[in-house]
Amino acid sequence: MLNSNVLATLADLIRINSINPAYDDGRPESHIADYIERFFSERGIETWRQEVLPDRPNLIARLPGRNSGRRVVLEAHVDTASITGMTIPPFEPEVRDHRMYGRGSCDTKAGLAAMMHAVASLHADGAKPECEVWMVAAADEEYSFRGVTRLCEGLQADAAIVAEPTELRAIIASKGVLRWKVRTHGKAAHSSKPALGVNAIVKMAKVIQLFEQSAAELTRRHPLLGVATQNIGVIRGGVQINFVPDWCEIEIDRRLLPGETAAAVLAGYESLLAGLDLAVTMDPPMLVDEALETAANSSVAQTASGVLRDMGLNSELAGVPYGSDASKLSRHGVPSIIFGPGSIDQAHAAVEYVECEQVLRAEEFYRQFLLRFP
Repeated sequence: MLNSNVLATLADLIRINSINPAYDDGRPESHIADYIERFFSERGIETWRQEVLPDRPNLIARLPGRNSGRRVVLEAHVDTASITGMTIPPFEPEVRDHRMYGRGSCDTKAGLAAMMHAVASLHADGAKPECEVWMVAAADEEYSFRGVTRLCEGLQADAAIVAEPTELRAIIASKGVLRWKVRTHGKAAHSSKPALGVNAIVKMAKVIQLFEQSAAELTRRHPLLGVATQNIGVIRGGVQINFVPDWCEIEIDRRLLPGETAAAVLAGYESLLAGLDLAVTMDPPMLVDEALETAANSSVAQTASGVLRDMGLNSELAGVPYGSDASKLSRHGVPSIIFGPGSIDQAHAAVEYVECEQVLRAEEFYRQFLLRFP
């Protein structure tokens, strides 16, 4: 039976400003952790905090299982993107047209609320899954994944489900991401005598052209993820219009397929630059998160697919182009999938919302998964 109380909890979570502290108007995750801790404590469910950074904990709730030596992790991040550019009140949840609006409604407070109620309902019913359950409300996913990194320290688990907006699809593959800077170096001069200088912006144009040609040759296709992609998202350079610029830099976002390593991809770009007669350097990467690929025949994937089939939902295992905490859990040795209500198209959007029916269905999925996972 679907539980509409989960929507009330989602509204409460939206009212709490949990913008990642790296962004304007951000707050430490301890504020939303307080709410989640009260939710479980009032229901007699054990909780504890795992410090990630000062005043920024992971909050973990535990439901005992029949086999104390085995564990399933339900994980959802509590931090949200910035509210800059939003055209609706970010912290005033509103339901209209069967959708709930507000920052974090889709990414990922809907999944978080559904996980909380799935665990709470099993406890209230006296149900004991085969494996013990950790429901983890994780910090710092939106900036640098420090919450899940801390969680993985010493973690032993047999499966994990990470809440992200997947439109109720079970996701077994996601692209990785690699981000770094490239700089060209020139020589400053007065713009009235440009021949006395070396224009770093002009040199960067050659780098960009070379990188774009290389991106067009990314043709290896993954069956669930398609091809790898590259985006040059930022360019900076020069001092003022009447100077020949002596520096220019770009920031590149390269999405990785399973089987690609950051080291090999960077080496490929280094090789491209070596073929240019330019003063150019590459910085160490700002972010590395290699791709997720969980075996389709794994217990976590097959259990998820079976639950979805019995619920009358799309049970075909799928892939997504974005990253999540699941890749870190997977690299730690925990077979992981991504599943949650909402669409990635609404995440971080000026008008963020989630379909209420999907939230209700997600709670039932998490509950059934925990009861069925062997």
